[in-house]
Amino acid sequence: MQTPIYLDNNASTRVDPSVLEAMLPYFTTDFANPTNVLHLPGRTAAAAIELARSQVASAIGAESSEITFTSGATESNNIAILGVARRAVGRFRHIITSSIEHSAVLEPCRQLEREGFRVSYLPVDSYGRVDPALVEQEIGEETFLVSVMAANNEVGSLQPVAEIGSICRNHGVLFHTDAAQALGRIRTSVDDWGADLLSISAHKHYGPKGAGALYVRKGASQLLSPLQYGGHQEHGLRPGTPAVPLIVGLGAACHLASTKLDEDQRRLEYLRESLRAIITDAIPDAVVNGHPLERLSGLLSLGFPNLDGDLLVHDLDRVAVSQGSSCSSGSFRPSHVLLAMGLPDSVLRSTIRFGIGRFTTEQEVEKAGAYVIEAVKRQRAL
Repeated sequence: MQTPIYLDNNASTRVDPSVLEAMLPYFTTDFANPTNVLHLPGRTAAAAIELARSQVASAIGAESSEITFTSGATESNNIAILGVARRAVGRFRHIITSSIEHSAVLEPCRQLEREGFRVSYLPVDSYGRVDPALVEQEIGEETFLVSVMAANNEVGSLQPVAEIGSICRNHGVLFHTDAAQALGRIRTSVDDWGADLLSISAHKHYGPKGAGALYVRKGASQLLSPLQYGGHQEHGLRPGTPAVPLIVGLGAACHLASTKLDEDQRRLEYLRESLRAIITDAIPDAVVNGHPLERLSGLLSLGFPNLDGDLLVHDLDRVAVSQGSSCSSGSFRPSHVLLAMGLPDSVLRSTIRFGIGRFTTEQEVEKAGAYVIEAVKRQRAL
């Protein structure tokens, strides 16, 4: 069976060869436990972790001491949200987030609601963006945390995180942002964004699965309680023997993302617009979702009115893509992101996300566009 053209890079990316090369020694020759620095092998592994810590910090404009390694953005989000809430005392019982966050943010917030916290889920406009003025309106005396993602994983719209961060700073409220989709795709700066907490994941930018990090601004760490116990590793927030190869891979991927950012952005934007033009020229009623300008360069979200997106994706067996909505057991369950954007049902049911990546070729984009056009016409004929 022919391998499909991979256009799902917002779900996961291929590990860059240079990242894999950096990881390999820590599976074989430099395999020691980095917490044992009494011997040279342990110190070698520990030094590799600290190099990775500095590489991650450099990629987001932070200090090495502000980086805690985790298993990915999901764990980082949980530590940030639940960890701050567990330390909140007295009147601080209110969190603000958006209605289009990843489930790794929404589910911890729902758990806190079950524990008696109050959560405000801010609406978004038709482009999927939060109005910073609404954030400021919602902040009250009980508010202790605002969590808004940097870039949406379904439609690619960028959030005004710098404005939101400034508002939070003015009101003395902690600001957390899920930057899983942002790092390596847009310039990411904790200072420019005013972020106190920031979550990243390696496999979204050509690193290994199972590795991530949480940035905690200096001074804010005392406001976090650990969710796990059993060791002193990672500032006491994430106990357990560090996964050295994965951490090294995260560091290498962050370093590569920083050096290739401008080049990757230009190339991905060109390929995205090529794919959009190929498809929309042949299917004029196709709907482009998300902000036309403030968006990730490699993500294209297209709706094909009055088609069943589930059937369309199955028909596209030669292209690996994701849906903006899902169907299961014959019951349509629309994407919470597209619903929040107020898209009509005809688009909700038929949206597909194309994720172009570093290893996508122009020839693959042209072929994928042709396959999509064929599949849409075939489904409409049926």
